Amino acid sequence: MPLFEYVCRDCSARFEQIVMGSDTPACPSCRSRNLEKLLSVFAVGGGGSKDAAGGGAGPCGSCGDPRGPGSCAID
Repeated sequence: MPLFEYVCRDCSARFEQIVMGSDTPACPSCRSRNLEKLLSVFAVGGGGSKDAAGGGAGPCGSCGDPRGPGSCAID
């Protein structure tokens, strides 16, 4: 089942929800259905492998974006 990320347009709450089919979830904070679906990314498997230099994935240790520090949403 897909996991989607949403932001509520009424109260600005951000949340993730597993959604089946065309169901529209309600905001857990205010119960509004006035939501914006955000572009979600996911990680695949990863038993802690390291790059060729022996370091971690990236400067924050999670995404390893090849464009360098500051290019992903986490930085």
